[in-house]
Amino acid sequence: MGLDLDYNDGKTPLDEDEKDGLLIPTIATRGELDEFEQQNIEQAVQWTLSRSFKPEVIFTEEFIRTVHKRMFADVWAWAGEFRKTNKNFGVDHWQIPSNLKYLLDDAKFWYENNAYPPDEMALRFKHRLVSIHCFPNGNGRHSRLMADIIIEKIYKQTVFGWGAAKLSSDGDTRKAYLKAVKTADRSDYSLLLAFARL
Repeated sequence: MGLDLDYNDGKTPLDEDEKDGLLIPTIATRGELDEFEQQNIEQAVQWTLSRSFKPEVIFTEEFIRTVHKRMFADVWAWAGEFRKTNKNFGVDHWQIPSNLKYLLDDAKFWYENNAYPPDEMALRFKHRLVSIHCFPNGNGRHSRLMADIIIEKIYKQTVFGWGAAKLSSDGDTRKAYLKAVKTADRSDYSLLLAFARL
């Protein structure tokens, strides 16, 4: 296949067999891929807006997979499936199910015990989810949508602004986002909390 993708900072490279999962053979550039993925993601956002979800549904592996599938199923055959290879980021692929279960159990506990304010709870969940890196691609976008679902559907607050700009380019907004994520790696969520509400 002729798909040649350049990977800017913070993006996960696809293996050749993962590239073979592309469902639209006419896509040849990163720009075209981004366009088709964005259309699919917008459909997934519409799907979430038209439904209500309870915490006991949101905090399940099935829901995590369903959201990813809704976001990417028109573009990738492996949408909603856990990755089968190790990447430059995330846990070893065989650890994904157990790490995700720990996160989901923690999230239920956080919610039931009001362990954190709503924004912090949603962003801690997002940060841990992207750190696991469940899927071959789209983990950042998926974790941001999951945070939006948590803050809107569970806490009845407005979704995050995420810097009010595209994070797929290499601009200052993406650099600020990556710095916030790396700071959260050290258990300091202050930058991520501020960035998410921009």
